[in-house]
Amino acid sequence: MYRHQFPRELFERIEHLLPGRRGQHGGVAKDNYNFLNAVWYVAKTGIPWRDLPERFGPWDTIFQRFNRWCKKGVWQQIHEAVQDPDLEWLMLDSTVIRAHPHSAGMNTDGADQALGYSRGGFGTKIHLAVDSLGNPVSIHLSPGQDADITHAAALLGEQEPQAVLADKGYDSDAFAATVEARGAEVVIPSRKNRKEPRVYDVILYKERNKVERCVGLLKQCRRVATRYEKMARNFLGMVLLAATMIWLR
Repeated sequence: MYRHQFPRELFERIEHLLPGRRGQHGGVAKDNYNFLNAVWYVAKTGIPWRDLPERFGPWDTIFQRFNRWCKKGVWQQIHEAVQDPDLEWLMLDSTVIRAHPHSAGMNTDGADQALGYSRGGFGTKIHLAVDSLGNPVSIHLSPGQDADITHAAALLGEQEPQAVLADKGYDSDAFAATVEARGAEVVIPSRKNRKEPRVYDVILYKERNKVERCVGLLKQCRRVATRYEKMARNFLGMVLLAATMIWLR
């Protein structure tokens, strides 16, 4: 077994979710495992697509297929399909990913590629929500300078947890009202400039470390820890693959 090989037993659990399943039109199902194995190898090692080992086949064929799956939202569909979240709590956080110089310069006619400057440098911010067990439920990308609170409602989505845990970056009356409207407890400490500090469950707030541990697991993939992809959708595909592996582990 090669290092960073996609486990066969995990592939069998998601094989039915992949495009080109057996019995359907086309012949791509026969090499879905090889393709997923190649993408996982790139995600884990961070190597350029051109440096894929020959055992995976032509690198450009693998990349073009990965790009198509990103365009069609296949990685998002797989990530959503493997989820079985425990929504006693929903925990929000974000992390800035530094962008490699090769990720910039894509001519997309001004389309947003989720790249921007923050105190952490030039990069992309990953916004994520995890369930009570620390599994990633929702993931969004933005330019590095975006404030966390601007993506809070999107991360919450249609979920109805019993409590929402987040740091001071999510301290907002409007967002707190949205959470309370769902019947959930707001476990968010107040900013220093708030005249009337919010009362929150300090003991429960300690559980928020699970979202930080989830970020650490995602960054075990070097292609997530540093952004090499020029297109935001392709970088999101890498992040979603890493998130799917957390659910399958």
